[in-house]
Amino acid sequence: MAAPSASAISKLHPQPSADESTLAKLGYKQEFRREFTPLEVAGLAFSFVGVVPSIASVLFYAIPNGGPVAMVWGWVFACPFIMCTGLALAELASAAPTSGGLYYWTYSLASPRCRNFLSWIVGCKSCILTRHAATSVNWACAIQITAAISIASSDQTYTTTNQQLYGIYAALGLSQAVLVSFGTKVLARLQRLFTSVNACLCFIIIIALPIATPPDYRNSANFALGDFTNLAGWPSGFAFILSLMAPLYTIGGYDASVHMSEEASNAAMAIPWAIVGSIAVSAVLGCGVNISLAFCMGTDVGSIFNSPIGQPMAQILFNSLGQQKALALWCLVIIAEYMVASNCLLVGSRQTFAFARDGALPFSRYLYRINRYTGTPVNTVWFEIICSLAIGLLSFVSTQAIDAVFTIAITASYIAYITPITNRFVFQNDFKPGPFYLGKLSFPVSVIAVVWMSFMIFVFFFPATPQTTAQEMNYTVVVLGGFMFLAISWYYLPVYGGVHWYTGPISNYTPAIRGENKDEDSISERKEHDADIYVSALDV
Repeated sequence: MAAPSASAISKLHPQPSADESTLAKLGYKQEFRREFTPLEVAGLAFSFVGVVPSIASVLFYAIPNGGPVAMVWGWVFACPFIMCTGLALAELASAAPTSGGLYYWTYSLASPRCRNFLSWIVGCKSCILTRHAATSVNWACAIQITAAISIASSDQTYTTTNQQLYGIYAALGLSQAVLVSFGTKVLARLQRLFTSVNACLCFIIIIALPIATPPDYRNSANFALGDFTNLAGWPSGFAFILSLMAPLYTIGGYDASVHMSEEASNAAMAIPWAIVGSIAVSAVLGCGVNISLAFCMGTDVGSIFNSPIGQPMAQILFNSLGQQKALALWCLVIIAEYMVASNCLLVGSRQTFAFARDGALPFSRYLYRINRYTGTPVNTVWFEIICSLAIGLLSFVSTQAIDAVFTIAITASYIAYITPITNRFVFQNDFKPGPFYLGKLSFPVSVIAVVWMSFMIFVFFFPATPQTTAQEMNYTVVVLGGFMFLAISWYYLPVYGGVHWYTGPISNYTPAIRGENKDEDSISERKEHDADIYVSALDV
C-alpha cells in the first residue's frame, strides 16, 4: 500500500502557526479566529484612545486647573511618562501574548507564595478597569449627545437630569452589545472605519478649526502657550498636576490590544507595536488638537468652562464655527465616542472571557463559552454590559459619584499595571523576553513608569477643589475601595473563597484539571506537560 503523500499529511495535520505554538507554550489552545491583522490591532489601540472625543470628555479637568498652559504643556509633560509605561507593558505583551494579559503576567512573574493572591487582585482590577472604561466613555457620550441638543436649541441652554442621561447611556450600551456580538472578522474590519473617523477628526480640529475661527476668538501665542488660569482654587503647581488627568485619561488603556492577542496574527510583535505606536501617534495628534483649541478658545476661559452647552470643547466649536457647522462636527465627535465605547466593550469581554477561562469569576462555566455561530464570547459581552449598566446607577447617587468612574479607570489600571511590571524585577522568575525587548533600558524605563503611576494614583484621590462637601467630594477612593474590599473579602471568604480554589491560570487542554483543588506545583507541571504534548502533536 502506498504511503500517504506529504500534501495529504499536511491536510490531516496542518502545521501550527507561530501564534498558535506560542499560545500553546503559555498553556492555552487556540479558540478564537485570528482575524485581526497587525494594522487592525494598531487601529484598535488608536481608536480605543479616541483622541478628540476623549479630550472632549475630560477637558473640564485641564481648563480650570491651568487653562491653556495645562492643555498644551500638561500634555507635553505627561506624554514621556505615558510612553515609559507603554514600553514596560509592551515588553510583557511580547513575552506572553495572551488575552489574560496583566493577571497572567502577574502570576508567572510573582513568587509562589503570593502569586495566586496577586493574580486574583490584578484580575479583579482589570475587570474593574474595562467595565469602568466602558462606563466612563458611554457616560461621556450621553453627555455629548445632550450637548448636541443644546447646540441645536435656540438659546443653547438645554438641560437634562441624571435620570435622562442614564436612559441615553443604557440605550448606547445595549446597542454596542449587539454590535460587539458579531464575528471576529466583522469586528476586525470595523477597526479600519473606526481608525479613519478618529484620524479625520484630529486633522479637522488641527487644520480646519484655526482657519474657520473668527479673529475675535483667535488667541496670540503668548496667551495660547503661556496663560495660566486657575479656577479650581488649588495652589498653581498642584492644580497643574491635577490637570494631567486629561492626557492620562485620553492616552490610557494601554492593555487594550493585549486582550485581543488571541485574535491577532503575529501577536508577539503586533501587540507591543500597537501599544507603542498608538501612544506615539495619539501623543502627537493630541498635542496638535490641544494647541489648536488653545489658539481658538478666546480669552474668556471662565465662560468656556461654565458654558451653558455643558461641554467646553462644544462651546469652542460653537464660537468658531457657528451653530450648524459646530453641530455637524460635534455629531462626528459623538460617533467617534460611540466607537471608542464599542471597543471598550470588545476589549472588556475578552478580559472577562480569559478570567472566566481560569475559573475566577461567578458563573465561569457560562462565561467561558464561544458562540458557535459568531466564534466570539457573546455571553461575556452581555455580562459586561449588564455590569456596566449597574455601575451607571451611580448617577442616581450624585454627579460626583458617577464622575468618579473617570478617575477610577486610571487608578485601577495603574494598580493593575504596576504589579506585573514590579514583579518582573522584584521576584526571582524565568522571564524570557519576546521579540520586542528594550535590553539595558528595560529596568530604568520600568522604574520611571512605576514611580510615575504610584504618584498619580495618590494625586487622583484629591477632590476637584480644596473647599468641598460630602456631596462634592472625590468618590474615587470610596468606589475603588469598595470594589477592592469585595474582591479581597471574596478571596478570603471561608470555605467558598478564592483562596480555597483559585490557582491562577489553568491550562484548557485537559478539562479534568479545571476547578480541581491541587497544589500550585502540580498544576504548573501539568500545564507545561499538556503544552508540550500539544505543541509536539502540532509539529508532527
